[in-house]
Amino acid sequence: MPPLLKIIMDLGPLLVFFGANYQFDIYVATGAFMIAVAISLTVTYAMERTIAPMPLVTGVVVMVFGGLTIYLQDELFIKLKPTIVNTIFATVLFAGLMFERPLIKFLFEQVFPLTDEGWRKLTFRWACFFVFLAVLNEVVWRNFSTDFWVAFKVWGVFPITMIFAAAQLPLMQTHQLPETSDKTA
Repeated sequence: MPPLLKIIMDLGPLLVFFGANYQFDIYVATGAFMIAVAISLTVTYAMERTIAPMPLVTGVVVMVFGGLTIYLQDELFIKLKPTIVNTIFATVLFAGLMFERPLIKFLFEQVFPLTDEGWRKLTFRWACFFVFLAVLNEVVWRNFSTDFWVAFKVWGVFPITMIFAAAQLPLMQTHQLPETSDKTA
């Protein structure tokens, strides 16, 4: 998938959520978010014939908790979604480490050739980061307005995640595998 389209597929549903909440309310925004996530997953599958585990888990949780939000007319469910998704990701990554299987390696080893120690450290850091995001979501939705929470979800979490990801570059450079040459003489 072209990089720009990938970014649109990842961020588009959040922008739809933000825009619909700004224009209407959390319930319309939740419905629009569910539709946007379904479209994003469908387009991704149509182009790649696969859906990565993280967007798939997120999509399922969006549908379940978004459906509960709309059906019960209770915004609590959509506000819990980031906490639940991030907790699931953290738990899976920590469990992988317990079984000596740094799961981030299986998602990114084709892109980032790292040593086993590098994959363990990177997996641990991302697991901790997902715990941080879960706790942060709880703090924000419990202490601020719904509109603030929606804006923070879109305009706060994404930059924080990009900064965290960029902060991992030194670790990745330190543990990068030496290039292997496939040249034949």
